[in-house]
Amino acid sequence: MLFSEEKKSILITGGAGFIGSNFVHHWCNRYPDDLVIVLDALTYAGNRHNLASLEGKENFRFVEGNICDRPLIDNLLKQENIDTIAHFAAESHVDRSILGPDAFIQTNVFGTFTLLESFRHYWNAQGNPENHRFLHVSTDEVYGSLKPEDPAFSETTPYAPNSPYSASKAGSDHLARAYYHTYNVPTIITNCSNNYGPYHFPEKLIPLMCINILLGKPLPVYGDGQNIRDWLYVGDHCSALETVIQQGKPGETYNIGGNNEVKNIDLVTLLCDLMDELAPNLPVKPSKELITFVKDRPGHDRRYAIDATKIKTELGWTPEETVEGGLRRTIQWYLNNQDWWQPLLSQEYQDYYQKVYGS
Repeated sequence: MLFSEEKKSILITGGAGFIGSNFVHHWCNRYPDDLVIVLDALTYAGNRHNLASLEGKENFRFVEGNICDRPLIDNLLKQENIDTIAHFAAESHVDRSILGPDAFIQTNVFGTFTLLESFRHYWNAQGNPENHRFLHVSTDEVYGSLKPEDPAFSETTPYAPNSPYSASKAGSDHLARAYYHTYNVPTIITNCSNNYGPYHFPEKLIPLMCINILLGKPLPVYGDGQNIRDWLYVGDHCSALETVIQQGKPGETYNIGGNNEVKNIDLVTLLCDLMDELAPNLPVKPSKELITFVKDRPGHDRRYAIDATKIKTELGWTPEETVEGGLRRTIQWYLNNQDWWQPLLSQEYQDYYQKVYGS
């Protein structure tokens, strides 16, 4: 039997967050007979409403808990007979890591260590079955910053993290790699470029701009707006992760990119144009009048770009969505789901916004 044909019991950490919840929906749609267990601490960016349509299904279970809780992890692996972990749980916003790095070290480094240790002992007790997998989902930010003429990040690019967030993710990547090379635990690492799409918390660039346009608020753009990111639609990312779980080789790293390098200011301008087209009765139109340049972020990486040749040649995966097509789908989702994002604009969020962007 091919590995991809086996029925799975999969534990998805951080499954109420942005990428995690999209992956949960993707996996449940693709493999409706698999047992899916979601573990999430429901911090500010975790939202159980993201999974509302799955609640009550016989083979779906949500567990509120922390990846640093070793007894909880041990019990979950044994009780649910888990064979696959898809590890998304992380503190993930650079600005928040600058304001308070402690939580990033605790969750991203110690939390990943706790999961790896628990999975190692469980896997050993099971007799080291070949069909078990530990997928560690990481970021391209661990590679640091590129100059305009530099080649894109490959799986062999040296790590050079420049923020507490990227440093904590680099640390967790190294742990996942070490557990394969030291203990032969079947870990696989993926490093992705910037994601966008449904269920994205409003502090991140694309949802922030969409929501501020709808509210007629300034659109804060860091520095000169010339920072470049490779944009990956979250649906494409989910299909790539599925491919890695089903076909990827333990001990390997796979870079996942969207093949869409765009300057921040060009992205915001495109968002404005699409919002003007798709959103009715905007308070300010054209939306481009709301663009406001603000003081640059400390240690702001200039350019990220992913070379996704390896996953294409070895596993046959390529992204399908263009930036404009993905943005259209994303904008429409935010227009259709205002009851999802409006409650997230809490006082805590407003206080955070003030700290980062000022008035």
